[in-house]
Amino acid sequence: MESNLRPCLGGLHPSLWPELSAQISTTVLPALGPEKKTLKKPVKKIQTGGNRDCQVELCLLLDSSSNIGQRRYNLQKNFISKLAVMLRIGPNGPHVGVVQASDTPRTEFYLTNYTQPKDVVFAIKEIAFLGGNTNTGKALMHTVESFFQTGVRRGHPRVVVVFLDGWPSDNLEDAAMLARESGINVFLVPVAKPSQEELGMVRDSDFMKKAVCKDNGFFTYPIPSWFGTTKHVKPLAQKLCSVDQLLCSKTCYNSVNLGFLIDGSSSVGEGNFRLVLDFITSVARSFDISDIGARVGAVQFTYDQRIEFNLNDYPEKDNALRALQGISYMSGGTATGEAITYTTQKLFLPRKAGPGRNFLIVVTDGQSYDDVTRPALAAQKQGITIYSVGVAWAPLDDLRTMASEPKDSHTFFTREFTGLQQFQEPLVRGICRDFTEAN
Repeated sequence: MESNLRPCLGGLHPSLWPELSAQISTTVLPALGPEKKTLKKPVKKIQTGGNRDCQVELCLLLDSSSNIGQRRYNLQKNFISKLAVMLRIGPNGPHVGVVQASDTPRTEFYLTNYTQPKDVVFAIKEIAFLGGNTNTGKALMHTVESFFQTGVRRGHPRVVVVFLDGWPSDNLEDAAMLARESGINVFLVPVAKPSQEELGMVRDSDFMKKAVCKDNGFFTYPIPSWFGTTKHVKPLAQKLCSVDQLLCSKTCYNSVNLGFLIDGSSSVGEGNFRLVLDFITSVARSFDISDIGARVGAVQFTYDQRIEFNLNDYPEKDNALRALQGISYMSGGTATGEAITYTTQKLFLPRKAGPGRNFLIVVTDGQSYDDVTRPALAAQKQGITIYSVGVAWAPLDDLRTMASEPKDSHTFFTREFTGLQQFQEPLVRGICRDFTEAN
C-alpha cells in the first residue's frame, strides 16, 4: 500500500499532503506517520519561546584543560546540554553562550547566536576540547571584559557559571572582584574538588570563597563526580533562575538616584554656569541611566527653585545628558537651605524616585542667605546622602554642614570653576562606596 501511495503523493507539493490524507481511507494512514509528525512542528515552535520567569544572560564557562581530560570533558558537555534544555532557553527566556578555559580563553558562541534548545545542544556538541592549563581566572576576566559586550539585553541579570574540575592554575580573585563591580553574578560548580592531600598543590585554598558573587552558599554548587550528574541538573537550573537572589545584579552604577542641585545665582555667571553643567554631566555619564537603572534629576536655585527635570523624565541616558547640558541659566540670589528642602520634597518623592539609594549633589559658589543645617539634616533623615561641591566664595563651614558623614569624603572645594572636573572620579567612587556599604 505504501509503495502505491508514494507515486500518488510524489507529484504534489508537500503542503497539499494533509488535505489529500483526509480523503484517503484509514487503511493507508499508517504509511503517513512521518508526515503527521511534521504537522506538529509549528506547535513545538510556539512552546520554545523560553521560560519568561528566567530571563537571564548566562555564560557557561567550561573547563577545557588537560586536567579534566577528554572523557570527563565530554561528560561536562553532556551535563551543560541537559542544563540548557532544563532552563528552557528561548527568545523570551534565558539566553546562553559558552566560553572555554584553557591556556587562553576562547568564546565558542555568544548569547544571541542560538536561541532554541536544540540549536544550543547541537552547538555544544560541536565544541572541541582544547587541553592546556586551567587558567580559569584568565577566562573569567575575558568573560567579564568582553563576552557581555555582545547581544546583551538591557536590564537582565548577567550570570557566569564556572565549571571547574579540580582547581585553577591561576588566581580568580581579581576577575571575581571585577565581576562583582560590573554587576555580574558568578556561580562556581566545582567537580571533584581537591582532597586534603592535594590542597598543598592549590595556589589559593580559598579560591571558591573568592570566586563567587557572595560567599553565602547559594553561589556554589559542588558536584562530587562527572559521573551520574543528571540529578544535579534541575537544582542548579533552579538556582540560576532565582532572579531575586542574584545579589550582584545591583551595583551603584545601575541602582542609584542622582539629584543635582545647581546654584544659578548671579555670582556664577553664564560662562561658569556652563562649566558647572559640564561637570555634573561628566558625573552622570559614569552611571547606567535607564528606566530600570540609575536615574537623574536636576533642580536649579537662586532665591527661587526650579525643577529642570524629574528623576523619571529621561529614562534614556543620551537624553538625560542632553537635558543636563540644555539647562538655561537663571541668575539671582542664593538660598541654598530652601533649595535643599524643595529638592527633598519635590525631586525625591518615593513615587518619583523609584527603588535604590538617593544621592544629592549640591554645587554652589557662595554664601547662602538662609540656614542650611536643618534642611540638610532633614534630607539625610529621609535617606538622602548629600555631597557638597563648593567653588570660589562658598564657605567651607556651610559645605561641611550640608555634607553627609564622614564630612571629609563628602565635601569638595575648588577656587576656580575650571577645577570642578578633578572631582568627577572621587565623587563617583564615593557614591559607589556609600552604596556598597549600605547594601
